[in-house]
Amino acid sequence: MDVDQGFYRHVDVPDHVHYIIAFFVLVIGTVGVTGNALVMYAFSCNKKLRTPPNFFIMNLAVSDFLMAITQSPIFFINCLYKGWIFGETGCKMYAFCGALFGISSMINLLAISIDRYIVITKPLQSIAWTSARRTCFIIALVWLYSLFWSLAPLLGWSSYIPEGLMTSCTWDYVTATPSNKSYTLMLCCFVFFIPLGIISYCYLCMFLAIRHTSRDVTQLGSQVRKSTLIQQQSIRTEWKLAKIAFVVIIVFVLSWSPYACVTLIAWAGYASILNPYSKAVPAVIAKASAIYNPFIYAITHSKYRETLAEKVPCLHFLAPSPKRNCISMSHSRSSVRDSMLSRQSSVSTKKFQRVSSLSTTETQVWSDVELDPIEQMDSLKSSYSLQALSENDCKSLTKEAREKGSQSL
Repeated sequence: MDVDQGFYRHVDVPDHVHYIIAFFVLVIGTVGVTGNALVMYAFSCNKKLRTPPNFFIMNLAVSDFLMAITQSPIFFINCLYKGWIFGETGCKMYAFCGALFGISSMINLLAISIDRYIVITKPLQSIAWTSARRTCFIIALVWLYSLFWSLAPLLGWSSYIPEGLMTSCTWDYVTATPSNKSYTLMLCCFVFFIPLGIISYCYLCMFLAIRHTSRDVTQLGSQVRKSTLIQQQSIRTEWKLAKIAFVVIIVFVLSWSPYACVTLIAWAGYASILNPYSKAVPAVIAKASAIYNPFIYAITHSKYRETLAEKVPCLHFLAPSPKRNCISMSHSRSSVRDSMLSRQSSVSTKKFQRVSSLSTTETQVWSDVELDPIEQMDSLKSSYSLQALSENDCKSLTKEAREKGSQSL
């Protein structure tokens, strides 16, 4: 192979090392492409999953899918040939795609954390924040920010070179030049550590908000209003979705932390202590970050499991076991309509009993049915409608009773 010796460096390692890495890369690529394709398919098939907060989840699946499909096949082929075979241009394009999709995943997780933070700690401001247009605009900013950092080495700020066992490429964090060292430091700060700090702050505030709300409801005791209980339930369902995102973030950070440590060791001037294995293994672990999210959703997201079980026959085992629902929202709404229609032909005492039973039914809906985090907005709207109808019924019935009482007198 005719190569530029200044760009390629031969690494003398046993052949079986390349084959072992090739096996893991093959598994990562297969699982990453298949798993994230299923996530995109599930969210595209089920309209209930296509909510503004889930746009971020969909965007994360897209970036992970592109990461797996652009990195793993080339990495696998190079491992079989025991070196980089796609030339300098191929190396730059490979590293550019890896940087673009890896950075977009991290910044997308930051956007998810900020979104959950606003919804939980500032519920009034979240009404405008969670619109579909604003969410799409934020996703576009995520990609533009990622594009800036991934284009920089192509434009002269650092460069893309083969790394580790010379079977994959990344930016040059080993050569101690001002350009390389400044890019490495800025990249680690503005793409990893600062976003991680903001994410930690957001989740700390969310935890304190949940704790404060629960404490207030406990102190109010029997004097708490129904609207307060509904607000608390809303925050708790939002917190469920935030916990799913938190698991995704933790796994992602754990995957990229070894790679960040290696680059900082080289930046600090200790690149000589890094052998080819210490560079190659963290790179493989980092690329594996694209495979975990589908498993996390399958474990924690009931609506996602139901959709896959329904649409993909071989995944029918993902269907959750049926849960006992005391009454459905649609049945509650039909009960309201029935009570309103039959009110004219019933005595006043029975009318009041019916309204009372309706209020009890509404309370049971909130206490007995476990709400899916993705459906919490629709459920809240239904509950607020039930509350408004029951209050209107009480007012109208009270008015009718007073009129009949005055007529009898």
